Amino acid sequence: MDAPHSSGAAENGPVTTSHSVTVISPAAMGDLGRALAKLLRPGDLVMLTGELGAGKTTLTRGLGEGLGVRGAVTSPTFVIARVHPPLGEGPALVHVDAYRLGGGLDEMEDLDLDVSLPDSVIVVEWGDGKVEELSDDRLHVVIDRATGDTDDDVRKVRLTGIGARWADTDFADLAGLGG
Repeated sequence: MDAPHSSGAAENGPVTTSHSVTVISPAAMGDLGRALAKLLRPGDLVMLTGELGAGKTTLTRGLGEGLGVRGAVTSPTFVIARVHPPLGEGPALVHVDAYRLGGGLDEMEDLDLDVSLPDSVIVVEWGDGKVEELSDDRLHVVIDRATGDTDDDVRKVRLTGIGARWADTDFADLAGLGG
C-alpha cells in the first residue's frame, strides 16, 4: 500500500488528500466499498474512473451495502442513473453512469443531481470533465489494473479527496482491505 499524501490549499488549488491501496480480487473491491461507505455522508460526490471492467460497479455495490440502501446495485449504463433509497437512517445512493454522456454538466442537468446532492451520496462512473462543477468537495477514485502483476484481478485504487470536506479524512481504516 502506498503512503498517504496530503497537500495544503496553496496557490495550486483546493486541499487534497490521497491514499492508495492494492486490491487483489472483486470480493476485496466490495470490501473496500463497504469500508469506504463508513467515511461517506449526505452531500458527498464520488467520481469513479477506470477502464471497462476495472471494478467501478463492484466498488459501488460495496458502497451500497455499506450505506445500507435498498435494491441491488448494478451498472446503470442504459438508464444513466439509479436511486437507491436508504433502508434506515442513512443517505440514499444515487449511482450514475456518465459513459454515454458526451458533454459536461449541462448535458447532465436533466438528472437533477444538484437537487439530490444535499441528501444523498452521489457516485458517478465516467464523470471526469462532466460533474466536477457539482461540488468543490469530492472524492475521486481511480482504479487501474496493477502493472507487472500476472493476476488479472489485481487493481491499484487511488483515492483523492478534493476540497475542505476531505482535508482531515483519515483513510488509514482502509489499510489491509486490499486482500
